[in-house]
Amino acid sequence: MHEHRSSNLTGLLLPLADRNLILPNVAVAELIDYQPGAFDLDTPPWYLGRVQWRERQIPLLSFESACGNKVAIGERARIVILNALGGRPELKFIALLVQGIPRSYKLDSQLSYVDVPLCPLEKAAVQVGEQVAKVPDLLALEELLVGAGLV
Repeated sequence: MHEHRSSNLTGLLLPLADRNLILPNVAVAELIDYQPGAFDLDTPPWYLGRVQWRERQIPLLSFESACGNKVAIGERARIVILNALGGRPELKFIALLVQGIPRSYKLDSQLSYVDVPLCPLEKAAVQVGEQVAKVPDLLALEELLVGAGLV
């Protein structure tokens, strides 16, 4: 009864204002309600401040804005807490603004890649069900925070 676990991965489709992101389930620590972040004015437009989560202050980013588009905070806005991958002790989690509730998808190892323009924070675009989803470069997101002196 063992399934081939190596070929099946569960991904989460994160709805943003102008695109969908796809991440492996393990990258996401939790989905929380939207809360405005506390921040200083002198920060980049994609930085939405720090949000409270499990007694930590987590930096909140707008992916759309980091790719050069407007920050959008819709009425269905939520925050996804991502596990940081860079191994920096001072940056264990990143909060990402999403527009709605992520949906779970079974992904097989034969993802079909789509040839569309990517922003520098996107590694690839893949077909997920009916939609095209972008694969975000989570390490590049961490570098953004570090480079802007926000960590």
